[in-house]
Amino acid sequence: MSCVVCRCSVVSIRAAHVSGRVGSLHRTCTAVPLGDIPVRSRLYSSRDETWDGDSVMSGIISSPNGIDVAGMRKAYKAGHEAFTEDELVSKEPIGQFAAWFKVASEQDSIGEANAMTLATASKEGRPSARMVLLKGYDKEGFKFYTNYESRKGKELIDNPHAALCFYWEILSRSVRIEGPVERLTEEESTKYFHSRPPTSQIGAVVSHQSTVIESRDVLTSKDNELKEKYLSTGLAIPKPNYWGGFQGHP
Repeated sequence: MSCVVCRCSVVSIRAAHVSGRVGSLHRTCTAVPLGDIPVRSRLYSSRDETWDGDSVMSGIISSPNGIDVAGMRKAYKAGHEAFTEDELVSKEPIGQFAAWFKVASEQDSIGEANAMTLATASKEGRPSARMVLLKGYDKEGFKFYTNYESRKGKELIDNPHAALCFYWEILSRSVRIEGPVERLTEEESTKYFHSRPPTSQIGAVVSHQSTVIESRDVLTSKDNELKEKYLSTGLAIPKPNYWGGFQGHP
């Protein structure tokens, strides 16, 4: 079998329904049949370890604003610099994620190492994706919080399956997680809610995600009202029943 060298280290964590394991760990792009690769991609030369695809698309403008999107690329690492399996810290998926997440969290150039893409789908199978923040993880799964009445919240309730993706460009590392999702208990969601700064708690109360409002003034007025009510008096801010957490199980 002919293959190409993977240009990016990827850990994929998926539900293991048959074996019952926590997840399966594998690298992607390590063995791709040459016949399945577009002709342009096959211009890779193992002799000089450079890509020669630009000459094929040279001069083609591939966007309305004149940017040559098809020609955009960077020089990737040569074959001898590729990530190999013996470099894994752990072959247990969560352990490997923990190691990479620690490294990403320590990089000043990565503003939010816990930022991840959350992909959901409606009951009809229509997908949608957005960025959210990871707020906890262990072998049981990956936790995040949101408005239950938002599009993502409704889709996760109606179709409790999701895919998560972390991408730390500076490290050339990516992690994908796929599996079923369940709501966290009200107790856990409330505990986390009150661990947030008071202004963030008020923000969660004010923001009715995925709904139409007359103007930003509506949000500003409500925000000021709640700050006057709670911040100036020291009263506890009650967690709204439309806000809470989910846990994605790999």
